[in-house]
Amino acid sequence: MRKFRVTVNGQAYDVVVEELGAAAVAPAPAMAPPAPVRPAAPQAAPVAAPPAAAARPAPPPPKPAAKAAAGGNSVTAPMPGVVINVLVSAGQEVKAGQVLLILEAMKMENEVTAPVGGTVKEVAVSKGTNVNTGDLMVVIE
Repeated sequence: MRKFRVTVNGQAYDVVVEELGAAAVAPAPAMAPPAPVRPAAPQAAPVAAPPAAAARPAPPPPKPAAKAAAGGNSVTAPMPGVVINVLVSAGQEVKAGQVLLILEAMKMENEVTAPVGGTVKEVAVSKGTNVNTGDLMVVIE
């Protein structure tokens, strides 16, 4: 058995760990849950070396976010998903809170609403478009 002090979210805990594969050791007696121990000063935890680069491919670089025209209010994707219905078109008047499109994320349909009233200047997505968080979907003037 080996004892360790583990810090989780700034809370220190004393833990006992049994080594497997070692000679059979009698089980430790049952212990009451350890009381949280506040460390005297925060210490930097050792960082494990990252796995070899060949083990995991590098993620693709993030796409630059599309910018709305000056003076326009851009409506961006609040989460990754698929646009399943677009309810507005360019030139259409919308009111604040009006549903602009339906975004499916995690098998749920989410209404994306207009943050302000105005005229739809651009609809940057169409039905079936996959979007990531922050992708431009609609511009309102």
